[in-house]
Amino acid sequence: MLIKRPQDIKSSEITPESTFKQRRALLKAALAMGLIKAAGASAQEPWPDDPAEDGRLTGLQPWSGDVDAEPTAFEHVTGYNNYYEFGTGKTDPARYAHTLKPHPWTVTVDGEADRTGTFAFEDLIKGHTLEERIYRFRCVEAWSMVVPWVGFPLGDLLRSFQPNSRANYVQFFTLNDAEQMPGVRYPVLRWPYREGLTIAEAMHPLTLLTVGLYGQVLPNQNGAPLRLIVPWKYGFKSIKSIVRIRFMEEQPQTSWNMANAREYGFYSNVNPDKDHPRWSQASERVLGGGLFASRVPSLLFNGYADQVASLYTGLDLMANY
Repeated sequence: MLIKRPQDIKSSEITPESTFKQRRALLKAALAMGLIKAAGASAQEPWPDDPAEDGRLTGLQPWSGDVDAEPTAFEHVTGYNNYYEFGTGKTDPARYAHTLKPHPWTVTVDGEADRTGTFAFEDLIKGHTLEERIYRFRCVEAWSMVVPWVGFPLGDLLRSFQPNSRANYVQFFTLNDAEQMPGVRYPVLRWPYREGLTIAEAMHPLTLLTVGLYGQVLPNQNGAPLRLIVPWKYGFKSIKSIVRIRFMEEQPQTSWNMANAREYGFYSNVNPDKDHPRWSQASERVLGGGLFASRVPSLLFNGYADQVASLYTGLDLMANY
């Protein structure tokens, strides 16, 4: 059966935000009372062999670490994006990403690992329990969202490839296909889009290999069929539509660092004390707040300092941005 992608779903089929919030409240209450287990405690099959035609995902496990904030409206999450493979305007991805064909999909794994090869999307997620996690998402352009993502810890997948002792970094590549992605016909960046993490960052339990949002499969414009979400970093580190994972000994090249190393460092952690050369990072505009909404202070590591600061012990965050 063909999966109906979210851009083809009628508005009446999209999970209403009120229903989503009610479901989340019930799940959190059940989790607190011990009536259901936290994510990771179940070995259920998360991705059915024959997904629902409307793109909805079922059997999602709750997560106890959700941020205490209202999720950004679905139309903002799916209608305001940076995805230069489909254009440089914020609404271009939603307008043009219908040309992306996310199924069938394969990912090639190579480099410093014992188990390498090319794997089908379904095989990559098979056996992993899908969790619904509400994360802050902070763009380097000083705007932000709160998004209910669906996925599982990236480290759970990476360990299955048995990286060796030389695997200090992990590099990721986006699809590069001018037929599906009209934006790559223009040299806005050096294609394909690529990103990288230290092996410790990639293995951190907050780093999410993401296959959905708002309880549905990822819309094309949000990086279907799978992307990263690294919630303590600026959004461009959360690479979309991944087709290659490469384990490396040396620090890999990343697209924005290649384009302008002065403005975009390898780490790109959210840091309100380290301004972009052309604007302040001390505050951010929360999408959906209205025309006259006040900006809010940005948080070190996007509010995840308690969980991730230890990754950077001894590292000068002003020099290593």
